[in-house]
Amino acid sequence: MTKKIQVVSVIGLGYIGLPTAALLASRGYRVFGMDVNHHVVETINRGEVHIVEPELDRYVGSAVAEGQLTASTTVAPADVYMLCVPTPFHPGNGIPKPNVEYVVEAAKSIAPYIQDGDIVILESTSPVGTTALVSSVLAKAGVDTTKVSIAYCPERVLPGNIMVELVENDRVIGGINPLSTKAAANFYSTFVKGEILETDAATAEMCKLTENSFRDVNLAFANELSIICDRNGVDVWSLIELANHHPRVNILNPGTGVGGHCIAVDPWFIVSADEENAKVIKQAREVNDSKPVWVVEKIISSKKVHMLKKPKIVCLGLAFKPDIDDLRESPAVKVVESLMLKGFDVACVEPNIMEHTKFTLVDLECALNDYDEVVILVSHKEFKTPGISEKLRELGALDFCGAFNR
Repeated sequence: MTKKIQVVSVIGLGYIGLPTAALLASRGYRVFGMDVNHHVVETINRGEVHIVEPELDRYVGSAVAEGQLTASTTVAPADVYMLCVPTPFHPGNGIPKPNVEYVVEAAKSIAPYIQDGDIVILESTSPVGTTALVSSVLAKAGVDTTKVSIAYCPERVLPGNIMVELVENDRVIGGINPLSTKAAANFYSTFVKGEILETDAATAEMCKLTENSFRDVNLAFANELSIICDRNGVDVWSLIELANHHPRVNILNPGTGVGGHCIAVDPWFIVSADEENAKVIKQAREVNDSKPVWVVEKIISSKKVHMLKKPKIVCLGLAFKPDIDDLRESPAVKVVESLMLKGFDVACVEPNIMEHTKFTLVDLECALNDYDEVVILVSHKEFKTPGISEKLRELGALDFCGAFNR
């Protein structure tokens, strides 16, 4: 059913698509990357990167220089097509509904090029049934899907360590039929050192959602605990450290909230499909989504902000987690936006981005000397160096992410 794989086409060159494309190119595959963003395409074809990720610039630079990786705004024919496009929400009130329109459009874009024996792999985090939808879209476009392998394989990487985890982590692969599963598994085995776990498409889709929902529930417990501790005058960081000495307790660290395009999004895919039974998952999402609101209230009620007529506030960190440039679904961004809407003079320090169209960015030295209230929203390494950490303590900075405790 499959043929020798030489060429791979990666649709979507974002935080997962570009690292995957660069890794495959380093393994000897001829890789064509497609993205609708002209700036992204031009940047990659110069051998440069548009996102911050350790080692990625080296991989991309080498792959482009050696002629193994080329980016374009159009699809190129290949033996394997990997769909790595976003799966956002539909706007509106109530339970967020997943938007798979980018997946559908990606499937349509590759349909004219697919030949018998090709492999189509969906990597985008998706609701259960999306891989079957891709198959249906291809069939409607004239593809004989009985002669093509179609499978789902969700990424399992941690931003900041993607190039390592793409290789080392176990992968769950589920096809629309056993032959599709096997073909995709054989392909991944050429560049993944972790265990290849075979299943069906629906189970693989649900597995990805389950993994991130599990983490979201645990983070909700930590975030809820931090609010309770604050009300009772208990240091939540010391409490967690003590509690975790129990051999069967492992409480995660609370923070400003939960962000990113995985943990802050994926649980809603389960809830939207079965709200009646997804009670704990829904409650966890609501707890984590409400944490930035609590953070804003604590900032506004702080002595410095409350006593001054026009306090100047500086927020340290905008990314959704430490030491990356990814602002997607970031709770820190929500905090800053809320403070701005309430009329406060707010600036930000974000070491991983150079500029922002909406927020005023200042350097760390300015933040420590020119503002009335300093707020730590993200525990970037720059904020935890001995000299800076001491200065922040002296200033009485409000720490919502445990920067002083890690």
